[in-house]
Amino acid sequence: MTRTLKLVVEYDGSDFCGWQRQENGPSVQQHLEEVLARMVGGPVTVVGASRTDAGVHALGQVASFQTEASIPLDGFRMGMNSLLPPAIAIVSAVEVAADFHARFSARGKRYRYSILTRSSRAPLERHRLWHKGGAVLDVPAMRAAAAALLGERDWSAFRAAGCTAKNAVRRVDSIEVSELGPYRIDIDVEGNAFLRNMVRILSGTLVDVGLGRIAPGQVTEIVESRDRTRAGPTAPAHGLTLVEVMYDA
Repeated sequence: MTRTLKLVVEYDGSDFCGWQRQENGPSVQQHLEEVLARMVGGPVTVVGASRTDAGVHALGQVASFQTEASIPLDGFRMGMNSLLPPAIAIVSAVEVAADFHARFSARGKRYRYSILTRSSRAPLERHRLWHKGGAVLDVPAMRAAAAALLGERDWSAFRAAGCTAKNAVRRVDSIEVSELGPYRIDIDVEGNAFLRNMVRILSGTLVDVGLGRIAPGQVTEIVESRDRTRAGPTAPAHGLTLVEVMYDA
């Protein structure tokens, strides 16, 4: 009997070339597939909800695969964790309906971009924060700009040059700019789906707003222009974390 399993995966993306299996380096998908193949005695294809880029982290990446193995769910979780590298962990494993697909069944995703503004760098967090040393960010201006970025739009101005999506229309449901202490700012972005580098470009644009380089009122014009050169920089990958993938009950 074929079973469909859903995994919640946490990982530090620092040493991986991203989620997706590639020829130029180790990926999270590759590690999961190789470990599962050892456990079930044959090849396994693992599908991820988000194709996170090199250096991007995850607290709640979701993956799915099908198998005929009768291994108990906790056996999969513990067995995979015993074989995976320390930078990857299986948080949970559950059996789901046969038509569940980690990517196509998702109804939304939430990402977090983290920024440190103190003048001294943070060695223990250097792989998880964008260090904008000594920057003074106008958080109210960033929040005003974020409020103007909600809704369903054509996000061509906020997509990477190599993005292969057939269209650039996506829906952004919420953007929260939070101050965690005097030097830490988090940008939480939730939407139905995202283009390649979209959250990183949104974050870079909001940082430019905070620095006074872009006025809050300009962000709507930037979106409507569909011109990538008018938006802010692509924030570094290591400051981004996939926090959660949402599904219907």
